[in-house]
Amino acid sequence: MQGQGTPVYSFLDTYASITGPGGSVQLASGSGAAEEGITIEPIEDNVATQYGADGSWAHSLNPVKAYRVTCRLLKTSPTNALLDSMYALQKTSSLLTGQNKFNLNNVSSGDVFTGQGGAFGKHPANSYAKVAGMIDWEFIVGSGDWMLGGGLLPV
Repeated sequence: MQGQGTPVYSFLDTYASITGPGGSVQLASGSGAAEEGITIEPIEDNVATQYGADGSWAHSLNPVKAYRVTCRLLKTSPTNALLDSMYALQKTSSLLTGQNKFNLNNVSSGDVFTGQGGAFGKHPANSYAKVAGMIDWEFIVGSGDWMLGGGLLPV
């Protein structure tokens, strides 16, 4: 039957980039991403709840739409040098900090994330060991919008 089946996910269908002072860098498929890939997580809870002495409660909706985006690259990925160059430039002036835009799109799942006001969280740790490992690049996105898709069904 047409239109039925289980959607299939592949990181190869993920396109992600950071664009800002110092360049535009691809972060997903083709970037030398580590097996752990990219993680996007809200920085704050959407709702804060306060409880009264009598057991009553009040929910407060939090308007903050900040996210932490972590991109994990293989230690040997050339993308590390591109990000390091952007980081070094942006660290030279507050005029250059927090100007990054982040975009992620997975065409097979329909997931879309866009963020603006992005800044490098910190310079990543770097290990020298028996196994090459990975480099974790952390970005703090000031405001983001995230839409999880329903997946594309085969036709």
